[in-house]
Amino acid sequence: MREGVVHAGCFQQIHVDAARNATDDFNPFHDPHKWMRLAGNPFPGPLVLGFQLETLIEALLHRLPGRDDDDAWAAQHRLRWTNYELTFAGALCPGEEFSAEVRAGSRHEGTEPGIAHRVLIRKPGAPVLLGWVRRSAEALFVADLECDVFVPPLRAAPDRCQREDWFLKRKFASTGHAKNFLAGALADQAEWFDELEDRVEFPQMLPAALLSCALLEQARLAGHDFYAEPLVYTTHRLSVYAPGVHRIRSNDALHLLVHGPQVVSAGGGLGVNIEQQRYTGLVCGRDDEVLVRAEVLLAPLTAITRR
Repeated sequence: MREGVVHAGCFQQIHVDAARNATDDFNPFHDPHKWMRLAGNPFPGPLVLGFQLETLIEALLHRLPGRDDDDAWAAQHRLRWTNYELTFAGALCPGEEFSAEVRAGSRHEGTEPGIAHRVLIRKPGAPVLLGWVRRSAEALFVADLECDVFVPPLRAAPDRCQREDWFLKRKFASTGHAKNFLAGALADQAEWFDELEDRVEFPQMLPAALLSCALLEQARLAGHDFYAEPLVYTTHRLSVYAPGVHRIRSNDALHLLVHGPQVVSAGGGLGVNIEQQRYTGLVCGRDDEVLVRAEVLLAPLTAITRR
């Protein structure tokens, strides 16, 4: 029987600050001075970032026994995409004990080979995050999503521009920000970066996490009141192109494209039986190569607390 890996621990506010600063996430939910100003906020303190938890999941995948064998099998079957299908069933605050588990991969062959890992983060008495991580030959989420309102190359478009239903935000890769992001996720940055050994490997979750910054910027420019109408993530569906992320180097431009919102009713976890906002997005790197395909759902906090 192949073994999984479990991590038990506790985030502190310094970890939250490292993660939100590394990604320019200015959501008041994570701010130690602003979280209590959110209307109807039932949580006892700032929240750990969703992408911060997901980066811990990525770090645990790195530590799985038999990972080298899985990597070799994935290379043989050209499993170039890592797909995260994750539902938020609760929230985690700094100071709360939690455990995170990633189970050993289950391989399946046939016409669509892949490797699937069950993942779970929970605190005493309640789940926080649950779902799957799957490696596949093609993207599993919003595989047909294209943005044709910007004339290539994307670097020619101005930062923070809105065209039709698309918003573009530009960031630049930084090894320092990536290291801080990993530290904020309780991950060992040495597994990704070591200058003396000439090792540079940006975590897959970092370009995906930057989409939060783009969504916040879009909402701010549209006049959204973050205090009166707080929104929380309920679902992340992310397809990450691993070879493209592996090629990222410091100062590379990352073009964040978000589209929406679309009102939907389907959802799980915190979003069960609640009308939600669905956004889709792309993160593009060198030569406009798509690095991340994303679908995220958000729900109004007031609707969750009423339910």
